[in-house]
Amino acid sequence: MKFSCYALVALLTGSLLPSSSTAQNTALNARIAKLSAAQEAKVIACRRDLHEHPELGNEEKRTAGIVAEQLKKLGLEVQTGVARTGVVGILRGGKPGPVVALRADMDGLPVTETAPVPFASKARTTYNGQEVGVMHACGHDTHVAMLLSTAEVLSAVKKDLPGTVKFIFQPAEEGSLPGVVGGAKLMVQEGVLDNPKVDAIFGLHINAQTEVGTLKYRPEGTMAAADVFTIKVKGKSAHGAYPWLAVDPVVTAAQIVTGLQTIISRQSELTQDAAVITVGMIHGGVRNNIIPEQVELTGTIRTLDKDMQQKIWAAVRRTATNIAESAGAGAEVDIVNYAPITYNDPRLTEQMAPTLRRVAGPAHVTVQKAVTGAEDFAYFQEKVPGLFVFVGGMPKGKNPADTAPHHTPNFFIDDSGLTLGVQTLATLAADYLGAKK
Repeated sequence: MKFSCYALVALLTGSLLPSSSTAQNTALNARIAKLSAAQEAKVIACRRDLHEHPELGNEEKRTAGIVAEQLKKLGLEVQTGVARTGVVGILRGGKPGPVVALRADMDGLPVTETAPVPFASKARTTYNGQEVGVMHACGHDTHVAMLLSTAEVLSAVKKDLPGTVKFIFQPAEEGSLPGVVGGAKLMVQEGVLDNPKVDAIFGLHINAQTEVGTLKYRPEGTMAAADVFTIKVKGKSAHGAYPWLAVDPVVTAAQIVTGLQTIISRQSELTQDAAVITVGMIHGGVRNNIIPEQVELTGTIRTLDKDMQQKIWAAVRRTATNIAESAGAGAEVDIVNYAPITYNDPRLTEQMAPTLRRVAGPAHVTVQKAVTGAEDFAYFQEKVPGLFVFVGGMPKGKNPADTAPHHTPNFFIDDSGLTLGVQTLATLAADYLGAKK
């Protein structure tokens, strides 16, 4: 990690901004801190309402309606129907200056909730042909609530803001239907970073294994690129009692699953960066005594390095094709990129790290290791400098190993930490605008 001499001093002293920082900035930050703390009851109530009424990607109509209504009440310029169900609010400060964007994702997941909370989701839907529950199992409800409160805080101080804040409420972060462009990628394609043109973007993600009151970040690559692969193994059908008459795609698919794991364990230089290949779905056959003609494997590839990503793509194709060929079968391999590497701009990260330390306190801010989870926030970062930060949602004193991970039925967030997220987003925006004036 490389920092300028000034940045090293800032990290040690917790100083706020470059030398252009004034008493006015300090006073504004103090007002933001006070206004953020006053949002506690409101942000928790909003989060719990959203949690009880989750919606899947591109179906966030109720959520989008709540967002648009609240932004209009604050007097913001509001755009709806962005990337299908997204909402954008524009707050113009009292002074001229740059444009900063703040983003929250809105969608839930096809997960049936088991967490013992009074506001647990009872929503149901049909997903991939199966009846399942719908749940905010990744904390997007907290993101929406925090950004709405941030909009209220910044609206209260807008006459002192030298520039414009664009609030982006994004649908479908967890993905769209196969073959359908959505989420951040579609928002970018529709010009969400233009009119007015965004100079920098900030985002937060709640984390169930990070203690309330703490922030984590990382310069450069912080979350992995996510790719979706599908392998169609084509064989020859026969009666299950006479396997020698078949080319069995089930056995071949099983060998491919095992072979894919050697790409990580034996062919990837993991001292360079982490990588993951996971097969998440296997579909094939309709009856116990019929060998089917085809089996389909679907999974994910996670990488933190572009060169490694391309090598793994080639290895997946080679491994699946050659194993299938050795069995007399065929394999069609399709790989699609879902999200690029979430890349925190080094200069922007260096500039804003003192803000994080001041808001949470130096002892409560950590430079973390990269993670193999993925975020389509990366599409915004491909166009403008961006910083993505993690905020704690685990009850104080709890062991992270004992907490339910994201995307699971008993996922739990201690929402007493949401005001830290509000203050962080609001202060990042104010400090960035103040430093650029």
